[in-house]
Amino acid sequence: MQIYFVRHGKTEWNLQRRFQGAHGDSPLLPQSLIDIQKLGSFLAGTKFAGIYSSPLKRAKSTAEGLVKTLSCPLAVKIDDRLREFDLGVMEGLTFAEAQTNYPKQVTDIWDHPEKYDGHSIGGENYSEVIARGKSFGHDIALKFKADDKVIAVSHGAALGAIMGGLLGYPLSDIRRNGGLSNTSLTILETKDKGKTFDALVWNETGFLGRKMVNSDSL
Repeated sequence: MQIYFVRHGKTEWNLQRRFQGAHGDSPLLPQSLIDIQKLGSFLAGTKFAGIYSSPLKRAKSTAEGLVKTLSCPLAVKIDDRLREFDLGVMEGLTFAEAQTNYPKQVTDIWDHPEKYDGHSIGGENYSEVIARGKSFGHDIALKFKADDKVIAVSHGAALGAIMGGLLGYPLSDIRRNGGLSNTSLTILETKDKGKTFDALVWNETGFLGRKMVNSDSL
């Protein structure tokens, strides 16, 4: 079975280069609503057996927009395991502010995940996000049939950890495939009921029909 992982549409805080995390929830930009429709049109020929979303509004709105464009009779199911990485006191800060106040945490979260100490700032560690993400992936793989396809809408930092964990990457190399753009599509497949996963598509954005800019992958 295949899980179509989607990063939510771009928000005002993405544009402002702010950490959103598990509690900040900036609204989607008008352009994002168009991008979500484009993704829905791209996926229109695919039959899905389910759609899941993080409980955060930016992800849930993205999932609901996809369902509307796909015109499929599926209800969006909320799963807290898809929630964004809890970044503690860094949430709401611009990247520059966070770098000034928490330089080690900012460096480690992107470049040295095995050293990142989220607990030091009241947030999560990679191991915790990976564990909940692997739990989600394994449960979905057991619940659905071998040829089913499921959509899961989540967040950039969380998805990097979740998908790296499902692919079996070591913690130090969990982000080896790079970041994810807003409204991007990544497809992971399992043929053994979730014991192992392979990446079929990573960070696909060609359907958006525009040049991606730096803030699209923040």
